[in-house]
Amino acid sequence: MKTVIFETYEQMCKFASDIICDVVRAKPDAVLGLATGSTSIGVYKEMCKQFGNGLSFAKTRTVNLDEYVGLRPDHDQSYAYFMRAHLFDKVNLEKNNTFLPCGTAPDLEAECARYNALLDRLPRDVQLLGLGSDGHIAFNEPGSPFDSRTRVVELASGTIKDNSRLFDRLDDVPRFAVSMGIADIMSAAKVVLLANGKHKAQAVKAMLTGKVDPSCPAGVLQLHKDATVILDKEAACLLQ
Repeated sequence: MKTVIFETYEQMCKFASDIICDVVRAKPDAVLGLATGSTSIGVYKEMCKQFGNGLSFAKTRTVNLDEYVGLRPDHDQSYAYFMRAHLFDKVNLEKNNTFLPCGTAPDLEAECARYNALLDRLPRDVQLLGLGSDGHIAFNEPGSPFDSRTRVVELASGTIKDNSRLFDRLDDVPRFAVSMGIADIMSAAKVVLLANGKHKAQAVKAMLTGKVDPSCPAGVLQLHKDATVILDKEAACLLQ
């Protein structure tokens, strides 16, 4: 695992974008595993700049980590909406090359099976991740088994509280999500994780220096053959 620390969020995002865009340059039909959440916004902004400078995503495929259960794709807090707003509608990605779980599927068990089959057909060349304050990656909360695949997960109370800033009321935050499993994340050829802010420092320390077990799901990345962790100084403040 490689760890890189920057002074600013903008520098972090530029570095992460360069890794992802270099994958696309080398392999135009690459499969990108994408994340949502505020940390990823700057990465997508930088990717859009590289598109503006001539990089094409016309053949690139994308697969997202997760989606809230119960939110339609046109809901302004759905992850489908987030991806359109921050990346899909700003570059030349083909709509039929972008894939997310469906949180409103009438049969969620069948939807998870469909998504797992999709992931098996589209191995990720690079997977972008954020880090939850409790150490979760995607919506794999503490206790998630390392061999988990896409499934419906119940969000931890801390995750619901963290995400409530994006909703009008705490009661509006979905309690469940369809999420890639840890095994799906670990199957990516390359992983890029970003964390910024002092509120992520404890999770960063546990991820990088703690015991590799389900109590800190992100700690599994210590076992990945090509993982890069990108931090700002505040997120790295508890590291030696």
